[in-house]
Amino acid sequence: MGLFFFALSLFLYLGLDVDGGSAATAASTARDDGVQITYGSAVKLMHERTKFRLHSHDVPYGSGSGQQSVTGFPNVDDSNSYWIVRPQPDSSAKQGDVIKSGTIIRLQHMRIRNARTWSKVSCFGGDGVSDTGDFWRLQIEGSGKTWRQDQRVRLQHVDTGAYLHSHDKKYSRIAGGQQEVCGVGEKRPDNVWLAAEGVYLPVNESK
Repeated sequence: MGLFFFALSLFLYLGLDVDGGSAATAASTARDDGVQITYGSAVKLMHERTKFRLHSHDVPYGSGSGQQSVTGFPNVDDSNSYWIVRPQPDSSAKQGDVIKSGTIIRLQHMRIRNARTWSKVSCFGGDGVSDTGDFWRLQIEGSGKTWRQDQRVRLQHVDTGAYLHSHDKKYSRIAGGQQEVCGVGEKRPDNVWLAAEGVYLPVNESK
């Protein structure tokens, strides 16, 4: 469908009410341990340069697709910035599996909407509605082989080849003061993200 799809949903947490305090505690413990990001983890993705968190809420774009908007949000403690990391629908990956660089993932918003894009990123569908427009390829910067918290990464949309991107441009109407999130076709300093606060599931040790 040619749109950036950020698919994330209420995975095993279904209905988990994650507040800023408990999430921050979990995240700080995770950082001390160099936690690996696993399928089923609910994370906040922080834009490296501006420190805004990837965010969505029930405010549609006023034109074009009319889908639920995805923006950058300045506050750390907003629950609408949580995304659950999920595998492709036909993958054999399980909850708790680590995620290697080059893997195709989906990001599903905690409110059961899937994020996708054209020039802007938007949310669409739900837990049972997914296609290749939802797929993002994880690219780890540096020598790391598996995704860890506070590690620099890029997310490349599989259908379009565009990178998840943000910058200092702010919305004035649909989400006043929030930052534009879009896709660009080449690597730039402004398409680097880090997993920050979150609820991180332990690594699945079963073979």
